[in-house]
Amino acid sequence: MKILFLTFYFEPDLCAGSFRNTPLFRELLRQMDEKDWIHVITTQPNRYQSFHVKGQAREIGDNYRIDRIRIPEHKSGFVDQARSFRVFYKEALRLAGKERYDLVYASSSRLFTAFLGRRIAGKQGIPLYLDIRDIFVDTIKDVFQGRKMIRIPAGICFEWIERYTFSGAKHINLVSEGFKMYFEKYRKPVYSYFTNGIDDMFLDVPKSKRQAAEVKVITYAGNIGSGQGLEKVIPMAAKKLGDRYFFRIIGDGGIKTLLRDRIKELGVRNVELLDPMSREKLIGYYNDSDFLFLHLNDLEAFKKVLPSKLFEYAAFDKPIIAGVGGYASQFIRENLSNYILFAPTDVESMVEQILKFDRGNQEQGDFVNKFARKNIMKEMARSILGCR
Repeated sequence: MKILFLTFYFEPDLCAGSFRNTPLFRELLRQMDEKDWIHVITTQPNRYQSFHVKGQAREIGDNYRIDRIRIPEHKSGFVDQARSFRVFYKEALRLAGKERYDLVYASSSRLFTAFLGRRIAGKQGIPLYLDIRDIFVDTIKDVFQGRKMIRIPAGICFEWIERYTFSGAKHINLVSEGFKMYFEKYRKPVYSYFTNGIDDMFLDVPKSKRQAAEVKVITYAGNIGSGQGLEKVIPMAAKKLGDRYFFRIIGDGGIKTLLRDRIKELGVRNVELLDPMSREKLIGYYNDSDFLFLHLNDLEAFKKVLPSKLFEYAAFDKPIIAGVGGYASQFIRENLSNYILFAPTDVESMVEQILKFDRGNQEQGDFVNKFARKNIMKEMARSILGCR
């Protein structure tokens, strides 16, 4: 069996797509027969401008090949991301055109990697297995809210692409059960719900030795984009909480400059902005925190998602502060035990709950065992190999 494995993000990049697809690829290698072969087509690391690391352009093993396509640098804006994907799309089609596959797997958060997979699978008349991490059409409608001249034609175009892509898949995996109702209109595919999970490096993290401190440290690590909406909560919350609380924001993205400007505008001194760093280094920062912070912007599309960062945070014996709604809120209530939950952008509720919080460090119940990524990837790999 020859599998084409499409993912825009892969090791050594730092992002949810890479953290998901790299271990899945390795698990597929473990489960494959000797005659099976995987061709990974991905990009050179590009998630953050401030984190520079390079992967091999071509990596060849006994039963796999990885092609990493170099794309133009981008700042996570819509236009420059589209330009970068165009380069990936054209080169991926060229590379895939030289091979004959039995199955296409495509992992997609922005629809177009899934569309690419659909094009190749359609050309070769083979099954398509999609891993959907976001609903792009929903997101685009929110992004262009109030701009009808762009939103209406863009919506029509992307809905056509979505319909063409999803209706042609044999199997669709949804990382969030919050997507389930949206996908009911596509009845042809078989569905599964393999979520994100906790990576091995976080499974045996020792309990925190941090002692009760006069200043409480609240840490966020991840993308700083419009989807996170940090600029709508962090500066105001930091100002209201005062010097007894310190925010540490680790990451990069299109809204980082706006967040920095908002912090300066309010004269806030208890927020630190750090560049992205390796996950090994992040562990130290997590352990040196009193809270781990998560927030999604107040957009309709985000009521269906389940943030991958939640799984990483839950491996630590730290209370999680989560500004989320919809399915993510339901998931936290059902699966976690040590958290503060508030509606997106509701700074007053967030601050009030932090000031009243008195539980401190404690493990998140059975969450770590239940959502170990290696167990989830074992089942997902079996599902992919069984899609013939």
